[in-house]
Amino acid sequence: VTHSIPACIGSMTINSKQLDDESPVSIFAVNKCYVTAQDGTFFDGSGFAALVREGYKVRSDVNITLEFRTTAVHGILLGVSSAKVDAIGLEIVNGKVLFHVNNGAGRITATYEPRGTNTLCDGKWHKLQANKSKHRISLIIDGNLVQTDNPYIQSTSADTNNPIYVGGYPADVKQNCLTSKSSFHGCLRNLVLTKGQQAELFDFSRAFDLRGVLPHSCPGAEH
Repeated sequence: VTHSIPACIGSMTINSKQLDDESPVSIFAVNKCYVTAQDGTFFDGSGFAALVREGYKVRSDVNITLEFRTTAVHGILLGVSSAKVDAIGLEIVNGKVLFHVNNGAGRITATYEPRGTNTLCDGKWHKLQANKSKHRISLIIDGNLVQTDNPYIQSTSADTNNPIYVGGYPADVKQNCLTSKSSFHGCLRNLVLTKGQQAELFDFSRAFDLRGVLPHSCPGAEH
């Protein structure tokens, strides 16, 4: 076995002597155990998860679904870019959810604005669906649909070739469809990207780069 166990370990004794796990000599990718844990992936607000090392090709159509839980009013959810301008991006800015798409002709944005600033940032789970179908884009948050007009109807394909960055991105990476640099602080689960009939559920523990991310559990809901 060459990988770690996604679990909590406590009260370990060796030769009847209890180990002190409060002050270890060294520590790597280990966090405290939560009294109440939920399924999902915890982002501590400092980093990101990088998926699909060889690059994800958005092209003409993609449907993104995920669930998020946060108390922060700013945070990057997801970005896929290219070396040119083509890109897509999902982010929370001032408590609003923004879905940006650039098919090469210019960036367009669908914005979901809740009634209250903290409505989406209340520490409860919210469902998000972002859909790009050629030049059309839409955003559905908790069943509420937002669509936006796209003046660039001839431009239909986002020719991306970079990894999918979730929750943030490295400082040396360009993201053409994200306005924020704030890493996401909270929990994500059930990230699925669908193209046509092919749906892909992303397991964060398989990310090729994880920084400030605990892939297997979220602390229980904040009170």
